[in-house]
Amino acid sequence: MSSLNRRRLLQGAGSFLATLGLNSISFQQKADRHARVLAQGTSRKLALLVGINEYDSQPLNGCLNDIDLQYNLLVHRFGFNPRDILVVTDAEATRTGILTAFEEHLLKQAKSDDVVIYHYSGKGSLAFNPNPITAIDARKDLLSGTFVPVDGDLPSGYRQIGGTVPDIMGQTLFLLLSALKTENVTVVLDNCFVRSRSRCFSGVVRSRDGGQNILISDEESNYQQQLLSRLQMSPEAFIRNYRAGVPQGTVLTAISPAQLARESNIDGFSSGLFTYLITHYLWQENSNIEAIFQKIVSEIPQQFEQTPQYEIKAGNRDRQYNPYFIEIPNPPARGVVTKVQGDIVQLWLGGIDPRTVDAGTMFAGIDGEGRITVTSRNGIVAEAKSDREVKEGMLLHLLEE
Repeated sequence: MSSLNRRRLLQGAGSFLATLGLNSISFQQKADRHARVLAQGTSRKLALLVGINEYDSQPLNGCLNDIDLQYNLLVHRFGFNPRDILVVTDAEATRTGILTAFEEHLLKQAKSDDVVIYHYSGKGSLAFNPNPITAIDARKDLLSGTFVPVDGDLPSGYRQIGGTVPDIMGQTLFLLLSALKTENVTVVLDNCFVRSRSRCFSGVVRSRDGGQNILISDEESNYQQQLLSRLQMSPEAFIRNYRAGVPQGTVLTAISPAQLARESNIDGFSSGLFTYLITHYLWQENSNIEAIFQKIVSEIPQQFEQTPQYEIKAGNRDRQYNPYFIEIPNPPARGVVTKVQGDIVQLWLGGIDPRTVDAGTMFAGIDGEGRITVTSRNGIVAEAKSDREVKEGMLLHLLEE
């Protein structure tokens, strides 16, 4: 990917709404270092990772790789215990499956000082929203951004007669975030909400068709009402809070409103362009989220017209947040040892351009231990040989650096 001039990041009040389409048509830690508590006052770090490739109509290619990227980053770089990471993919990622996972893994477990990560890679869409609670303007054609579960294909003949979908609305995600007991929340969304553009000249786009004929299910409307009741939030307070922006922590999105979220194929490894880039730089950097985003935006080819953005809870926007609200992550690295069989090891190369790694490329532990020589590579996974005993979880740097 070529390096381009940095673009202005889109931040500010109300951008959470636009990102979710409200006003637009628009993975046990095995190395001792992983047992360290990396966030001050944090008793636990919880993550829910949702990825969907296997849609019946126009499946995606890179969403499960996105989950692997995030899983390895959280475990090996940010010290998450694998038992605290719940992965929901493909057939499990129905509307009920996703919402149940959020309720059971995050809402019921997270305490006030915990760190919470929610990552979604899949399709987005737009649906007509007749619910007066969320109708904050008078337009008859008001469309709301939705997240498409694996069972979210469009009904037959929807263009002419319309139909109901089991999508999860952006407003539902807002209410779920509002119900978390901690403010140390990071949401990562790699999807978009454009219509009729699931394929384009530059590759796969993460969207499903939608519009005024697409209706939200009664189950979704009823679930929102249940959440409002549990939160003791009136419809008026909901509208007011939603207009104010992110309810907890920070939300990182692959796009600005009405843009396309693309999948990228890098030397045989398919993933979301946004997820790949943010994971790549989080392996390498100890910087705050603003500095990370500047690098991400500069890497996206200009012709893609894809500008990732982030938004921080109102009132906290002047603070320089560390990624995932973790102050001291494990040291920067180019990759990690994920499997050991004698002197043959497997490497996960999340922090280096895989195209620069060939047979003969040498790595060592970040503390200088061992010499590991790559023998073959498939995407960002490499087979290698070590000159001494190494352990799973050992972080690596490139010997030439």
